[in-house]
Amino acid sequence: MDKLVIEGGRPLSGTIRIQGAKNAALPIMAAAILTDGVIQLDRIPKLLDIDVMLNILRRLGCRATQEGHTVILDNNHIHGSHVPEELMRQMRSSIFLMGSLLARFKEVHIYQPGGCAIGERKIDLHLRGLQSLGAKLEIVGNRISCTAERLIGNDVHLDFPSVGATENIMMAAVLAEGRTVITNAAREPEITDLQNFLNAMGANVSGAGSDTIIIEGVEKLHGCRYEIIPDRIVTGTIMIAAAATRGAVTLMNADATHLTSLIHILRRAGVQIAISNDIINVTSFGRAKAVERIVTSPYPAFPTDLQSQLMVLLSLADGVSTMKETVFEGRFKHVDELTRMGADIRVDLSSAFVKGTPRLYGATVEATDLRAGAALVIAGLAAQGRTVVEHVHHIDRGYERIEQLFSKLGANIKRGSAVAKLDFANGG
Repeated sequence: MDKLVIEGGRPLSGTIRIQGAKNAALPIMAAAILTDGVIQLDRIPKLLDIDVMLNILRRLGCRATQEGHTVILDNNHIHGSHVPEELMRQMRSSIFLMGSLLARFKEVHIYQPGGCAIGERKIDLHLRGLQSLGAKLEIVGNRISCTAERLIGNDVHLDFPSVGATENIMMAAVLAEGRTVITNAAREPEITDLQNFLNAMGANVSGAGSDTIIIEGVEKLHGCRYEIIPDRIVTGTIMIAAAATRGAVTLMNADATHLTSLIHILRRAGVQIAISNDIINVTSFGRAKAVERIVTSPYPAFPTDLQSQLMVLLSLADGVSTMKETVFEGRFKHVDELTRMGADIRVDLSSAFVKGTPRLYGATVEATDLRAGAALVIAGLAAQGRTVVEHVHHIDRGYERIEQLFSKLGANIKRGSAVAKLDFANGG
């Protein structure tokens, strides 16, 4: 199993181009099968989750190819609506296929999805939304079947602004009869990207980015070419890493409007940030200042997907910071690993109290999920000495060769087997 070996203490410096957004690409790839035409998607990142989605689409009969960061999906030969359990278990985002397969074939058979172990993430909002459009639901063990002779537009209110549920209902509604109105919808930029993609295929969707989305059903969609938005979580991860290592980094192909909450917090911590069009410059030559209180919440508030990374910076800040997690109850698993590196963090239920220390120290740590793994990489970059991050496969789900990304910025970070041979040769 791969690991990352990091020799810390080097300020990050240089210019990096941001990859396409995983959390936009996956639902858009699922939505592509709403048409029997050919879809070309540009700026698709090379990630494990993308590979899993491509494999699922191929099992359904889609002729899917990826060259570089371009994916071609020929959906004319899709023949089934049964998603294999072994592939569903590899990735939670496979749940997006419910809405698109139901809309196209009027039936879908899936299993409870897998993914990161960051707490309970129920799919009841997805299922209730599809039922509101006329779907009949049958659950036997781990298998979920949805059928509908016809889908009829309806008013759908979400008890919580779930990103996945919003996207699934949008996909099902675009081919439903009449109008669907989703209230208390998620407002994330990935929702807007899905809306824009659906409209590029001939759908009639409006309101994404607000809490009310309106979908006027159409009879048929067509093929198109579409480019995915930049990944705001990868952008934020690099910004935090630059601050934690007291470096100076330029991020290109970034969208600062998607990260207003993070930028506000980083500036409060004393980090200098300059923005010009799609370029963000991050500079931090001194020790960060503590931030009194940070609360994760749905967009546009501070994202849970950046909580663990920001905690690394705050563990090095001057003073005491408080972080409250309101989205996932299992999102503090990285705390034990950070304390092994010298961080002073106390967790009480859903809150973490972070007392800044002058420095972190290298250690062998384990990535328990995607974003926790990214946080441990940042900690290793900022720490004194050598850090070994194990279970890198979690990180590969969302970051395109993270060791190459940070190496371009001057970090001393290497992956697995080559490092193991070097250590053996040195007797280490």
